[in-house]
Amino acid sequence: MNIPKLKYTILDGYIIKKFLGTYIFAIILILAITIMFDINEKLDSFLKAPLKATIFDYFLNFLPYFANQFSPLFTFIAVIFFTSKLADNSEIIAMLSSGMSYKRLLVPYMLSAAVIAGATFILSAYVIPPANEKRIAYQNTYVKNKQVNYGSNIQLMVSENEIAYFSRYEKATKTGYRFSLETFDDKKLISRLTAQSIKYDTLYQWTVKDYMIRDFQGTREKITRGSRLDTIIPIQPRDFLISENDNEIMTTPDLSQYIDSQRERGVANIKNFEIEYHKRYAMTAAAFILTIIGMSLSSKKVKGGMGINIGIGLVLSFSYILFMTVTSSFAISGLTSPMLAMWIPNILYSIIAVILYRRASHG
Repeated sequence: MNIPKLKYTILDGYIIKKFLGTYIFAIILILAITIMFDINEKLDSFLKAPLKATIFDYFLNFLPYFANQFSPLFTFIAVIFFTSKLADNSEIIAMLSSGMSYKRLLVPYMLSAAVIAGATFILSAYVIPPANEKRIAYQNTYVKNKQVNYGSNIQLMVSENEIAYFSRYEKATKTGYRFSLETFDDKKLISRLTAQSIKYDTLYQWTVKDYMIRDFQGTREKITRGSRLDTIIPIQPRDFLISENDNEIMTTPDLSQYIDSQRERGVANIKNFEIEYHKRYAMTAAAFILTIIGMSLSSKKVKGGMGINIGIGLVLSFSYILFMTVTSSFAISGLTSPMLAMWIPNILYSIIAVILYRRASHG
């Protein structure tokens, strides 16, 4: 099978430049408006915080986060705006009249969408999570503290045959109280460690104080006591102290590893982490889907001019974001899996994209 080679033309560069230029302009415009609203909403908090922290810890990290979250909206608006302008100026008619097929016209749009999708994924997967850590820390300090600083009656599976329990754990001091660690062999208890307190150091390093170890050997029992014991227990405070925004501060590889480890421990409260993981991939794919929809809607000159296309585009783009928010609640409530919940909007809008593309290319 011979695959035709696509030659990059001046026309491709013209469309790509228009697409990406309008996309960047739309982001700058929306971010400027967002800054004004955010300052107005959080003015009291900003006045209490040091100016340096507000600029470098909050706004410098908030703006890329916000831009990336609404990247599908910016993509759609950019396509609708500049394509409608090309159609009104009869430039698209001229391109098609010169022998260019509608499918070939779509190529520079897809190349531009690939650039946006790649940037969106890299930002959401690797760049924004570390930045979110500073932004969320600022919000917890000066705006509203949503951090979980302690937990009570915590029980979790350390490994397949080990179960840990904390009567209470305090994040500020990294200390747990009335701790126990039970080890089983084929559902039979073979060892039990209890301690008045346990302190977390780093990388699974824990120090237990005033401890007692009971080893069960058949009908015999061996008891070991001590005042201090340094040991390795493969759990961390973030495994059981889960704050509202913790899913946003992990890179995608860390997020995947965290979800797998929590599943192995039988932790049920990881829906938000699974939603965040699948959302990053779904929003990357959305750039292609919404580009096709936007191009198909606005490539034909219509009565009423560009305003109608922009209006339709805004309705569809906002409905996409709203739909993704609604389906995420389905996953939280258990009606669907997190993966399906995040991909339902893309599946539905892919069908819309195919229908609109066929109508536009054969119209």
